[in-house]
Amino acid sequence: MARSKTFDRETVLAKAMEVFWEKGYEATSMQDLVEAMGIHRGSLYDTFKDKHHLFLEAIAHYNATVVKAAIAPLQAPGAARQVVEQHFLSLAKRASADRQRRGCFMTNSVVELAAHDPVIAAPLRKSLLQVEDAFYRALGRAQDQGEIAADKDIRALAQYLTSSLQGLRVMSKVNTEPDTLQQIARLILRVLD
Repeated sequence: MARSKTFDRETVLAKAMEVFWEKGYEATSMQDLVEAMGIHRGSLYDTFKDKHHLFLEAIAHYNATVVKAAIAPLQAPGAARQVVEQHFLSLAKRASADRQRRGCFMTNSVVELAAHDPVIAAPLRKSLLQVEDAFYRALGRAQDQGEIAADKDIRALAQYLTSSLQGLRVMSKVNTEPDTLQQIARLILRVLD
């Protein structure tokens, strides 16, 4: 008779995501995962197949929780330029407070794996497109309200902001000076003028 699982899948998945976020994919061992998740190795393999599949699920979990929460203000009705600006300035503030310098799980994963693992690159690309689309819609509202010049290409601006957001997250891993990160964020936002 098979043993029933005695753990909450979402809870252990969140724990796995935290380990991957802290250590990266390559540096995370199966033992690290077993210990952090608090489950038996057999249960880990039965539930998630292997480390690669678990990582893919961790990316999906991050997207459904962290990314979704982060872009929610950009997707709110009426969100426009001020919300875009606040998104960058608050990110710079949070990044400077990140004493562990974990950065962004998605950004870290893109840098570590996307160039040589197309299976992992696909959901990361999708996640970045969600961020880009959230910026695009907020910028569209800003343009409709006259907060951004009518001749600005808001798709290109959304792509630039998404790219800059990732760059800011990378920079925050080596420089957590609040003034520096705020200055970088303000400079990025000047593209909207």
